[in-house]
Parts: sequence; structure tokens; C-alpha cells
Amino acid sequence: MAPTGELKNQLKQMIVERLFLNIAPEDMADDASLMDTYGIDSVNLFEIVVGLEDEFGISLEDEDFSVETFATINSIAALVDRKRAEEQ
Repeated sequence: MAPTGELKNQLKQMIVERLFLNIAPEDMADDASLMDTYGIDSVNLFEIVVGLEDEFGISLEDEDFSVETFATINSIAALVDRKRAEEQ
């Protein structure tokens, strides 16, 4: 399993690439609201979900979806860690 810092860096890279954000991944704050700070909307969130499943090999269930879960890099990293642990 990737260390938390490495996981967060991978998440930032994936989000910037998939959403074509005009920001360097390393400039994204771990605790900044993705919706408020970067203008991510529900369509973008769907792309993030697909990216998580593709790049991290996890499967998300209905109960995994909440605004809080996808609010920040920190909360998404916690989701990925939890799903990886469940699927081992």
C-alpha cells in the first residue's frame, strides 16, 4: 500500500489530469474543498470515481458516495485506504 503522502500525490495527479485543471498537482492543498476551491462539480466527481476505480483498483459501492467523502484530497485518500484494506 502506498504511504499516505504518496497516495495523496497520486490522487492530486489523477484529478488534475482527468479534469484538466489549470493547477500543478503539488499546489493542491490536502484539506481544501475540491468543490469550492477548484470548482469541481457532480460531473467532475463522476470522473474522479472512474479514476479511483481504474487507477487504484478499488470498487465503490452506493454507501461510499457522500459529499463529505469527496470533499478534500484527505477524505478521498481515507476512502482509498479503507477500500484497499477491505478488498485485501
